[in-house]
Amino acid sequence: MKQPLGVILAGGLATRMGGGDKALLQLGGQSLLERVIARLEPQVAGLALNSNGDAARFAGFGLPVVADSVGGFAGPLAGVLAGLDWAADQGADAIVTVAGDTPFFPCDLVPRLLLASEGMAAPLALAATPRGDADTRSMTGGLIRHPTFGLWPVALRDDLRAALQDGLRKVVIWTDAHDGRLAEFPDAGDPFFNVNTPEDLAAAEAML
Repeated sequence: MKQPLGVILAGGLATRMGGGDKALLQLGGQSLLERVIARLEPQVAGLALNSNGDAARFAGFGLPVVADSVGGFAGPLAGVLAGLDWAADQGADAIVTVAGDTPFFPCDLVPRLLLASEGMAAPLALAATPRGDADTRSMTGGLIRHPTFGLWPVALRDDLRAALQDGLRKVVIWTDAHDGRLAEFPDAGDPFFNVNTPEDLAAAEAML
C-alpha cells in the first residue's frame, strides 16, 4: 500500500470552548494546528484539513481545506468521508486522521496503525490506549478507542457515505462492522489528550 495521506479533523462546533476554531488556539506560542501539523506531516505523503465554513481563515497554513459533504455537522465520520473523497482525487489508497485539538499524539502514529492493519484487504484501524482512568464509552477489551485517530481505506468511502446518509454517526459502529482493528499505544501519560475546555488548555500548557 502507498504511504497514506493525512487529514486533520477540525470540523466540530467547539461548544465546550465557547465556539470558534479550537485548532487556532495558542499553546506555548504556537497554535494547536501548527503543533498537529508538525507531528503528522513527517508521517504521511500529504496533508489536508477538514473544516467547515470560510476556508480563508486557514489560508496561512498552506493546506487544502475539505468541507463535510454531509450536512448538519454529522460528526467525525463526515470529516473522514471528506478526507477519503479528497484522497481519492489524489490517487491515494488510504488516509490517517487526527484531531486538530490533540497536540501530543504519538510521532509514530501512522506506522503503528499500518502495522495493526497488515493483511487486511481494506486496511482499517483505530488508535487505542489502556483503560486507566479515561472515559469508558469507547472501551473494548480493556482498551479505550480513539475514534478520530484512525487509518481509513479509500475503497470503503462509498459504504461510509451510504451509512452517513442512513443516519449513522458513531464511528465504532461502522469500524466494527468492517472488522476494524486496534493499534495499541500503551505509552505512559495520555498521548491523545485533547483540548475541549479552557481548563484543558491550561492543563496542556502545564503538560508542555
